[in-house]
Amino acid sequence: MKGIPAFFYDLKPSAPQGANSLHVERSKATFETAKMTRFLFTNYLGGIVNEVREVLEGDPVFSKENRYYMGRSERFKDRLAMDSRFAQLARELKWDDARRTVGNLLIDEPGSFSLHTGMFMPCLNSQGTDEQRKKWLGLAHNYRIIGCYAQTELGHGSNVQGLETTATYIPETEEFEIHSPSLTASKWWVGGLGKTATHAIVMARLVTKGKDFGPHAFIVPIRSLENHKPFPGIMVGDVGPKMGFNCVDNGFILFNHYRIPRDHMLMRYSKVDKEGNYSAPPVQRISYGTMIFVRAYLVASSALALARGATVAVRYSAIRRQFTDPEASKNDDVLKCETAVIDYSLQQYRLFPIIAQSYALHFSGFWMLRIYVKMMKNMNDGNMDLLPEVHAASSGLKSLTTTIAAAGIEECRRSCGGHGYSLFSGLPDFLNTFLPLVTLEGDNHLLTQQTSRYLLKQIRKYKQDPTSVPKDDGSTTKYLADPVKKSWTSAKTEADLKNPLILLEAFAHRSQRLVIELATKMAKGQTWNDSLIEMYAISKAHCQYILLKNFVHAAYHDKRAKANDVSGVLISLCGLFGVSTMESELSEFVEDGFVSHQQTGWLRTQIKNSLREVRPNAVALVDSWGIPDYVLNSALGRYDGKVYESMFEMALKEPLNVNARAHGDVVEGYEEYLKPLIQRGLEKSSKAKL
Repeated sequence: MKGIPAFFYDLKPSAPQGANSLHVERSKATFETAKMTRFLFTNYLGGIVNEVREVLEGDPVFSKENRYYMGRSERFKDRLAMDSRFAQLARELKWDDARRTVGNLLIDEPGSFSLHTGMFMPCLNSQGTDEQRKKWLGLAHNYRIIGCYAQTELGHGSNVQGLETTATYIPETEEFEIHSPSLTASKWWVGGLGKTATHAIVMARLVTKGKDFGPHAFIVPIRSLENHKPFPGIMVGDVGPKMGFNCVDNGFILFNHYRIPRDHMLMRYSKVDKEGNYSAPPVQRISYGTMIFVRAYLVASSALALARGATVAVRYSAIRRQFTDPEASKNDDVLKCETAVIDYSLQQYRLFPIIAQSYALHFSGFWMLRIYVKMMKNMNDGNMDLLPEVHAASSGLKSLTTTIAAAGIEECRRSCGGHGYSLFSGLPDFLNTFLPLVTLEGDNHLLTQQTSRYLLKQIRKYKQDPTSVPKDDGSTTKYLADPVKKSWTSAKTEADLKNPLILLEAFAHRSQRLVIELATKMAKGQTWNDSLIEMYAISKAHCQYILLKNFVHAAYHDKRAKANDVSGVLISLCGLFGVSTMESELSEFVEDGFVSHQQTGWLRTQIKNSLREVRPNAVALVDSWGIPDYVLNSALGRYDGKVYESMFEMALKEPLNVNARAHGDVVEGYEEYLKPLIQRGLEKSSKAKL
């Protein structure tokens, strides 16, 4: 680089080198990372990732080198260039949906097209008629039109039934008139709408023959395909800068008696004929399909997000050395000097449960996607039985997993010390990008009411009709009908707490008890509003049970785990997830006497034992996610361990430094602002020696 002193290039970090530290860490692992990666993602998915990554890394349009130095307008334009090039590559290389999804994950920055593929197209696919899908999906798939999903309004978010935008049917012209009756009816926060989208799926109140049938979905053209100008009757724009997501043009839109054809209403389930007669769907919640898909996807995405944070923090902790503790360093095979941060028990207590959480979220994320596919197949065959359970699970898990991931990423950032505050760590920018997920697609606190309502309904149903209790062990609520236990009799010794199956029993009891207690209170007259706090606790307890249940299945019953020789480490990690989660919610396990004082002591001892058990595999467990440096974009989390070299290299590229070096290493603004201040004293006392 121009202007860098020659001596700089002779400097190296003090020993031990990061690469050596990570090499030793990887050699300690009790399993093969390649096999764990294969277990997590299968060879098929791993092959797709490598295939698409090579294409993106080889194309300068997808370079992330300058990402941390850009302002909003620059980043928006840069991401738009990526979106355009990505669409071109997808067509030329004939990428399927899997490769397109992987490509967007690798680019790793929400862009204007995110809602096009993430909401617009799935909604068309699930709620459109065969004719509508034929007409619109091909155009959308080839980016001939660019769509978004407009539901949230300035005045209403979670309360979908309170939306104000109307779609009034005009039988004389066979059109719907889309209208915003107030300022708060403006659609708001709509990703891709501000400056990019040509079409939107708009949720508006269907009014026909003077009757309001509530929110329904409509395909609404927004901008001309010839010159991209908004159509008359529409006011549309960007909502402005945000905490994160600044490559996305989240937009607002107001409609002034704007007309669209009748066939622009998505009519797979609900219909309006030419005369304006309305046909309701067979099940009122049948249109939940798209929403459930997005929530299921967010559960799976939360796992990868948390894994990314853990990868950076764990690798950096293995390289970073501070102070000296001979006892902590007794197993250090690198260099007996300062102690590696990862060898301090408190750092392990902060980070290793996060590793366990990332795996737990992964297994439940894939379970959620599988059960969603099964539900949609059943619905297409006219069977709606799974819908209530899947809706309840997706609501609660979306709430819990995005909350876990957001908190975990921030804890990973903090665990990196001062360097975690730098954008070069890869964590602050990523955290701000992830944070909206705790609000979008349902506020994380409000969503828990959906789950709790279902659980209360099920426990009443099981009590009234014991034959209705599911026979399938795959049911998420079967445990609600189990005999109520007064104590944790299966945990007879401290060693029993190493068994995740015994831990699962405690999780089931806790959730069951909370549901029974609230059902009893509400039966005695406790109001819905007075029950909201308990509902939040119930949803969390139930979903933590699901997370552990799916983790237990993966560790103990998944044949692929045994085939890849990873069952042992998964059982250890599952145990850590169980005991650490249990400790974080300990009051709910002990308040009814189910967990004794002695068992509480065993629990805390087992946490320390689990941390020691996971320690040799810590780096290998985060390596197993296979998250490439291209995605991490982190000086601290590099696979090769060159942390300090990378930090300096990235600092030297800071525009403040680059621009100054072009002017003798003097910052722009010196002449106007610094020089007058500094030299004012010299003018008054020219003889003074400063």
